[in-house]
Amino acid sequence: MKRDHDRAFDDFVVARGAALRRTAYLLCGDWHHAEDLVQHTMTQVYSRWHRVRDPSAMNAYARKILVRAYVDTTRKRSSTETATGALPDVEATAAGDPDTRVALMAALDRMTPAYRAVLVLRFWEDQSIEQTAALLNKNAGSVRSATTRGLEQLRAILGDQLADLTHA
Repeated sequence: MKRDHDRAFDDFVVARGAALRRTAYLLCGDWHHAEDLVQHTMTQVYSRWHRVRDPSAMNAYARKILVRAYVDTTRKRSSTETATGALPDVEATAAGDPDTRVALMAALDRMTPAYRAVLVLRFWEDQSIEQTAALLNKNAGSVRSATTRGLEQLRAILGDQLADLTHA
């Protein structure tokens, strides 16, 4: 028979696992790497689960671990893995135009990891500037400027596609 905290952790994984995986994919652009990031995140969360006093805070804690794990992997130069241009077969979602999604994912893939992390957290995860700053261990002013610069970089990468995407 599982202990109560193990059952609570299982419930957390079921409730938040898919959302964390989507966020990880948006950060890294690779489903396999995203799964590795989520597995690392869940391992870290589980190792501290017995100390949980407020289960509602674990979502933010898990997201913070996920983002930091992604940033750490982008800093490591010793990795021999390389990303490919091929997208894996995934289930299509009802929301959004597929061409827009493909263009945005390709543009995100070309962005610097720091700007990509800020934009994913701010606009995909709908985090406030303060929440994003806490997750990335930066101050709010840095997040504001990174958001502005990241959007500029995204616009520069998309170039003429931007007009096509907004008028489609």
